[in-house]
Amino acid sequence: MVRPGLDQPNQAHPQGYGNNKADVQPNIPTGIPVNNQTQNLWSSDLFDCMNDIENAVITCIVPCVTFGQIAEIVDEGATTCAIGGLLYGAIFITAFPYKYSSLFRAKIRNKYGLPEAPAPDWLTHLFCEHCALCQEYRELKHRGFDPKIGKFSLL
Repeated sequence: MVRPGLDQPNQAHPQGYGNNKADVQPNIPTGIPVNNQTQNLWSSDLFDCMNDIENAVITCIVPCVTFGQIAEIVDEGATTCAIGGLLYGAIFITAFPYKYSSLFRAKIRNKYGLPEAPAPDWLTHLFCEHCALCQEYRELKHRGFDPKIGKFSLL
């Protein structure tokens, strides 16, 4: 019994190549939705701190500076670099700054549709505070901001 379109040789390949349905279906890579809307990904990994050595050193020595720069951009100027840095520094001395800084990571993720990866925001900041700040700084640079100068200076 001949099934139309399946058992007959493919017209483009007279030798019979392409006789099964898998050969005629469009090649859609796994993990990508059919509607071509993929989730945005972070522009760099959490542990790529040395991609921006200057920022990595500053963040290692005075993380409040990097946090202040991030906060100013994420809050669109409502929190200035100085105020954000001072709040972070005060919390750093008296408590755990990861609670405060993870809120800004969540804001960045929500604004750009980034995944909560490699772990929940608070956990990422608890165990990898400096790396998380560096990643957020690099992400803002990748999105066209210059965190050194502030929110109004797009690259």
